[in-house]
Amino acid sequence: MAWKDWIRGVELEPSLYAADFARLGAQIEELLDAGARVFHYDIGDGHFVEPITIGPIVLESIADLVHDRGGVLDCHLIVDNPGRHIPQVARAGGDSVTFHVEVTDDPRSLIALARNHELSVGIAFKPATAVDDAARASEGADIVLCMSIEPGYSGQAFMPEALGRIARLHELLPGVPIQVDGGIGPDTIGPAREAGARLFVAGTSIFGREDVSGAYARLVELAG
Repeated sequence: MAWKDWIRGVELEPSLYAADFARLGAQIEELLDAGARVFHYDIGDGHFVEPITIGPIVLESIADLVHDRGGVLDCHLIVDNPGRHIPQVARAGGDSVTFHVEVTDDPRSLIALARNHELSVGIAFKPATAVDDAARASEGADIVLCMSIEPGYSGQAFMPEALGRIARLHELLPGVPIQVDGGIGPDTIGPAREAGARLFVAGTSIFGREDVSGAYARLVELAG
């Protein structure tokens, strides 16, 4: 299976980086019960972004839980050397891997590496990167991730200028699903959808609420 099989019109992805790690399994179960099927998993290396986040060991610990319920794990590599991490993600149970255009001069080789490890693959780009450059680099990828914050920390506010970037990306790549990550919540998910996004990564707006499943359901409703 691949992204074309996972996306149900639009897809809201709970970002596990924002979860309560003392209750990670329970929160995943709660969201699976609420209808979540695609979980976003951030791997930060402390170099490309400042924080060191969760890695393959935690990914492996939750993979069976997610897969046994029909879910998938979408892994965002916010790292300097994605080629080193792609095989680890595959071994740990990841289903898709997204790397940043800013860290490679040869995106096609990384796309091929992901395919060789039976992973779906996406291209991500930071707010300072030109949309047209990211679109050119995405040839052969399944999805393109438009960051609507500076990657690294959960809980940042959505950058309004991201809407124009999403719209431009949708114009350049009309058949490619666009993912948006950063500041997605009740006030921003609708405009991002109207701009052309189909995949919405939400962290604090889900896990920062008392009723996690209710927050997920509300965002799904607002995404249309």
